[in-house]
Amino acid sequence: MSVELAPGHTQAMGGADAISYTDPLTGLGNRTRLREKITKLVRERSLDPAPFTIGLVNIDGFRPINDLFGRAAGDDILCQVAHRLRACMPPEAVVTRLENDAFAFVLPLVFDEASAEKNSELFQEVLSAPYDLGSRTVRLSASVGLAIYPYAGEDYKHLMENADTALYRSKRRGHGQVTLYSVDIAEEMKRATQLEQALRRAVIADEVDVLFQPIVDLRTGVPIGFEALARWYDDELGQVSPATFIPLAEERGIIVSLTDVLLKKAARAALSWPHDKYLSFNLSSVQLVDPATHGRIMAVIGEVGLEPARLGLEITETAVMADAAIANNIIDRLHAEGVSISLDDFGTGQSSLGRLREISLDKVKVDRAFVSEITRDRPSEHIVKAIIALCDGLDLEVIAEGIETVEQAAKLLQLGCVFGQGYLYGKPMPAGDVEDLIRASEHYT
Repeated sequence: MSVELAPGHTQAMGGADAISYTDPLTGLGNRTRLREKITKLVRERSLDPAPFTIGLVNIDGFRPINDLFGRAAGDDILCQVAHRLRACMPPEAVVTRLENDAFAFVLPLVFDEASAEKNSELFQEVLSAPYDLGSRTVRLSASVGLAIYPYAGEDYKHLMENADTALYRSKRRGHGQVTLYSVDIAEEMKRATQLEQALRRAVIADEVDVLFQPIVDLRTGVPIGFEALARWYDDELGQVSPATFIPLAEERGIIVSLTDVLLKKAARAALSWPHDKYLSFNLSSVQLVDPATHGRIMAVIGEVGLEPARLGLEITETAVMADAAIANNIIDRLHAEGVSISLDDFGTGQSSLGRLREISLDKVKVDRAFVSEITRDRPSEHIVKAIIALCDGLDLEVIAEGIETVEQAAKLLQLGCVFGQGYLYGKPMPAGDVEDLIRASEHYT
């Protein structure tokens, strides 16, 4: 009996053997088939080591498909992915499904980096076309990690490990990325793992600190609240930027415990402030797709004793877009408890106007990119003016970020924005300095 295991490959075998080499859902080869193909190529080329390429593919954003549309829809898309990959592979290639939304391919006649990346970009283009689910269509993208024999490994185990390293880096860079394994990338991933271990220790030891930046009434300069900002100093690594450790915490599954620690510290500090000052806290994009977030937030502030009405959570449009249904449910439940919700970095997203209508918001924070140019760039001024007018019509409070000069503050007031934050009013400061600032502002008023 002749059974096709992958494009261009047939092998005589019995029915039981065919099943052991085949993914039952898609009809592609499975992990056993992939191992056999790579091992065979390595053996054939051990004396004359002509390169070949292997690739790992993950479908970006696949998990919400099952959650929103059901398992049958997810299986349908996986079969469509398999069909597309099979159709666009060169004749000598092998494509397999490993598990869930993970696929792999072997390109025996692709010898160099440029050709490997060119092929992968073609596969990505094919996979990014709309998927038909009957009454609706969805768009997805794919992350790809590549490894070339013998440079990335001389056996199945090392080739797969290094392709997986490249795939992981693709995911870190965002959706729809292709990464080719190299020694530099391996070192980068090694450093990330070392940083992860240090961060885990810091969270357990309560060594990540919270600073506070004032949010003020621009008419008086008096603080109305304070944004909590994470800071981490490590004895060996030195000062680690939040732009480095926050994304790492999200990627490595540390963000929930980190948030618990930081929110508890910030809420305890806020207890000593006057009741008309609120705490603003940034919510991670990962937490906006976790249904347990509402309960965890309420549990932390309940333990500390901070009233929900004194907590404001800052979210980004990108975070909401990751899974709008789950995110909106979390936001609605928090909003119902009395927690205020701010949309951060407004003006930099892809569909901001629509989001203002869909999300239960109280405040909008105008991105610093517009504020920094407001006194010397007419388009920036008009954008800020339009945002203020729009939010006024929707009964949303506007807060301008990144105010650094008196002229910027005056222009914002002229346009109708009365709240803001930035170095003009105070850099991030420890909790003790917050109390000094509040006392000084009360004395001034």
